[in-house]
Amino acid sequence: MSNDNVIKLIQPGTFTDHLTEILRHGACALLTQAVEAEVAEFLTKHADLKTGDGHRRVVRHGRLPEREIMTGIGPVAVRQPRVRDRETGTGDPERIRFTPTILPPYARRSKSLEMLIPILYLKGVSTGDFEEALAALLGKDAPGLSASTITRLKEVWIDEHKRWNERDLSTKRYVYVWADGIHLQARLEDNAQCILVIIGATPGGRKELIGFTDGTRESAHDWRALLLDLKRRGLSVAPELAAADGALGFWKALGEVWPKTREQRCWVHKTANVLNKLPKSQHAKAKRALQGIWMAETKAEAEAAFDAFVETYALKYEKAAECLKKDREALLAFYDFPAEHWKHLRTTNPIESTFATVRHRTIRSKGCRSNKTALAMVFKLVEGAQKSWRRLDGHNQLPKIIEGVKFIDGLEAAAEPAGSQAQTAAA
Repeated sequence: MSNDNVIKLIQPGTFTDHLTEILRHGACALLTQAVEAEVAEFLTKHADLKTGDGHRRVVRHGRLPEREIMTGIGPVAVRQPRVRDRETGTGDPERIRFTPTILPPYARRSKSLEMLIPILYLKGVSTGDFEEALAALLGKDAPGLSASTITRLKEVWIDEHKRWNERDLSTKRYVYVWADGIHLQARLEDNAQCILVIIGATPGGRKELIGFTDGTRESAHDWRALLLDLKRRGLSVAPELAAADGALGFWKALGEVWPKTREQRCWVHKTANVLNKLPKSQHAKAKRALQGIWMAETKAEAEAAFDAFVETYALKYEKAAECLKKDREALLAFYDFPAEHWKHLRTTNPIESTFATVRHRTIRSKGCRSNKTALAMVFKLVEGAQKSWRRLDGHNQLPKIIEGVKFIDGLEAAAEPAGSQAQTAAA
């Protein structure tokens, strides 16, 4: 009997997606090629090593058993090449071993998938619902995604966050810091209104997350506790400049803990604050005038544009003019630092851009009893984002700032000749 009219029905809980299968096979092929290229490079690097009888010491030796790596398009199978060191035994500490960087030992899921789990938790998905939620994304038979696995992962991340919060900072130095209170609405306790964040720039120009805790944005007490904790753990050298918005709590705490640190107000926040005190009909014109201040080539030009704005708006919009006037010195502090750094110092963008996507992914869950778990989840998201942070432009100028070199209008101030100094002293 012909079965031409027999139609195979899709079983409940399964689906057929040819595009996903094509992508998965392509990912498998690319991963295999990448690992093969890495093992070839490893063998070439050790090609000159010989055994006692003159044969190559490091050679290929088959493959390890196949394992599956969970990714955003489902499981991808891979077999890692095995490398043998002919000269040493299995337990010999001198044995040359091959471990591909693209495929760490015991890796079972991709980094993008690890970021998905904190996002789902912060969205309010409970531990018991993770298996169902991830099965819808990765397939019904996705391994290692049970409720018990998720619970173990959360415990690991909580422990990682705790160790990071207690790490030694005595060898660290930060030339600049950016501080902000980010409202994530992410399962925090009722009295913890936001995440207090401090990011620093190292002498090499790398941006690093320094401090991270829950608290109240305007609370000097919470900011002071965070700064003192950093200081107690060894961060003894104060940064040269701190950039933040107008939150009085941070500036008060900074003056008590690091009194010699220069202050730089964020121009994005200040612009928004000034525009809030003007009618909408004035916004476009006022925004261009404010931009003319912080985009000026020299501090003198910025001062002139500053005065012009105040004079223009003071008569009719006194509150807007006063909002700008009160932070004059702090708004223009960046002119005393290298011009290459200006775009980094004028705003708190290093923090805002990092938390922008995190903010949209989180929502408050009433009655949550695990504040530390929520913090650990946010920490994992920030830790992942930190890997893509750009190095500061003009990072070669940072050691000069540490040495005390002065900058005027973004340019290094020329040292006064010794002869002219002697003439001045004689006069």
